[in-house]
Amino acid sequence: MIIDCHAHYAPELMFERLGKVIDKFPSIELLASDGKYRLLFMQRAPTRPVMPRLRETDERHEWMEREKLDAQVVGGWLDAFGYELPADEGEAWAKFTNDVLMESASKDDALFPLCTVPLQDGDRAARVLEAAMKDGFKGVMIGTQPSGVGMGLEAGLDDAQLAPFWAAASDLEAAVFIHPEYDTIDKRVTGYDMVNAVARINDLSTGIARLLYGGVLSKNPGAKVIAATGGAALPYALGRLMRHYDLHKDTCADPSAEFQRMYFDTIVFEPSTLDFLVSKVGADKIMLGSDWPFPIGDFQPTKVVEGANLSAADKTGILGGNARRVFGLDA
Repeated sequence: MIIDCHAHYAPELMFERLGKVIDKFPSIELLASDGKYRLLFMQRAPTRPVMPRLRETDERHEWMEREKLDAQVVGGWLDAFGYELPADEGEAWAKFTNDVLMESASKDDALFPLCTVPLQDGDRAARVLEAAMKDGFKGVMIGTQPSGVGMGLEAGLDDAQLAPFWAAASDLEAAVFIHPEYDTIDKRVTGYDMVNAVARINDLSTGIARLLYGGVLSKNPGAKVIAATGGAALPYALGRLMRHYDLHKDTCADPSAEFQRMYFDTIVFEPSTLDFLVSKVGADKIMLGSDWPFPIGDFQPTKVVEGANLSAADKTGILGGNARRVFGLDA
């Protein structure tokens, strides 16, 4: 099997059903017009429009067949995770989105869903994760900013309030896919429309660096933590992180040791970059990814693997074997 471990799905059912139960979510507005949808959380700016390819599966399957992909592991849409919501409403929203994602994905043998959780409250996130794994989810997709993008808070994925979530992920041996947020706080990235090109790399690098320095992975060894976009800048910057650790050993965990516990997708576009990532972590820690359906993704995902200087066995693992193991797809 060739398995895409990094894709997104916010099914049409989510928006159809939300319109009928919107009163249950006082901090959320659904902006719907002519079959187009946007969401608004906490009376802040509306989300980007929900593109049709994110909501449907026909074009998805046509593309998968063309690229010879047998399956996708699909998370939701980061813009709609709702970390800025009050904790009780955030928990209800996560359960609602999980229900519609599972209902939709269960009708498609090629899609394996990842749940979402209310990261703004670690205890609630743990409960939602435990219930979702019992319901058949293959893990969870989370963002890097557990208090919500642009909320002005310093909380990271190492935050003490998230300890129950990480403990649950470890106990369940859950796959935890970490995805960057759409963050334009640094206004320099608005030039040349660099939010996807640069800002997401900055966001993910910072989010995972907090995780490494906090020693979260070694404290929760059962969790299988996956970084999007090949780990962003961290594989290249690991030496610098180690230098910082040498200067601050009294306050930091060893980032190199933590880094070796992680998994990564292949969205690096250049075979030489994939070769470098393999040299840092090993081929058994890397899985095929596309970021479907977003334009910044890799819509010929196997090409970078086939072009890399890897053994046939390593390529087979990256193309699907590793994902079957990490996400428990055989079961």
